[in-house]
Amino acid sequence: MKYTYYPGCSLRGTGRAYEESLLAVFRELGVELEELDDWNCCGATTYMSYDEVQSYALAARNLSLATKSGNDLMAPCAACYLALHKTQHYVREYPWIGHMVEHALNVIGYPTDISVRVRHPLDVLFNDVGLDAIRAKVTHPLNGLKVAPYYGCQIVRPYSVFDDQRNPTSMDRLLEACGAKIVPYPLKTQCCGGSQKGTLPQVGLDRVGRLLAGAVGGGAEMIATVCPLCQFNLEAFQQEASNGHQFHIPILYFTQLLALAFGIPLKEAGLQRSFVSIKPILAEKEIAYA
Repeated sequence: MKYTYYPGCSLRGTGRAYEESLLAVFRELGVELEELDDWNCCGATTYMSYDEVQSYALAARNLSLATKSGNDLMAPCAACYLALHKTQHYVREYPWIGHMVEHALNVIGYPTDISVRVRHPLDVLFNDVGLDAIRAKVTHPLNGLKVAPYYGCQIVRPYSVFDDQRNPTSMDRLLEACGAKIVPYPLKTQCCGGSQKGTLPQVGLDRVGRLLAGAVGGGAEMIATVCPLCQFNLEAFQQEASNGHQFHIPILYFTQLLALAFGIPLKEAGLQRSFVSIKPILAEKEIAYA
């Protein structure tokens, strides 16, 4: 299996641990990732702060490059994944947007075919690699580690390409294959507040506090996520969002838990970057790690 890999801006910055663990997991599984050459920002921030149509043009440039590769395009960041899907849909559904995007691609000499299949790592691991292959790679089982899988609001809405919009379970089942115990988490697709922590701080903190309280109240020992911004919000603002609670819960990328179960060293999985260390929980659960 081979995929074109689109890291996006976050995985080279605040989401570095996501990239480190993702690349390590895919290497261990023997899945080839070829980074998209000369990729640019997906346009998500451009849409919010400057110009919606220009954001589609930015996303379309990546899609054009990826379409030429002939492989599916894998985008780990939830915002990137949504921006790429949204661009494809809007170009098809709104002729005036399609015309402007095609014009932008023509100006820079790029093909206007942006039909590449956009995939998320959850989709690839669950549907292409499969649970049997995941189980076969587990050397350090997670021994019933209680995890709340948090999908966030972008990878299954509005485009439910590979999982249920309201009750996705692909991450649940991947982590269960590694020995984790999935706790009930009805808030699994609610928004973390996104960038509102910077614009409407209290609104953002209320969202973060609600998500943390829901996970802890359900018995979770950690939260697994798929989005760099969700991970940052839930990890960095635990004290500010406490509202009478004392939160001290690790917020990890799901790929970090897979890497841990595969026996990949903590540093290769980016686990040393966490604000809340996972080591005390691993010791308590007698989970071995490399």
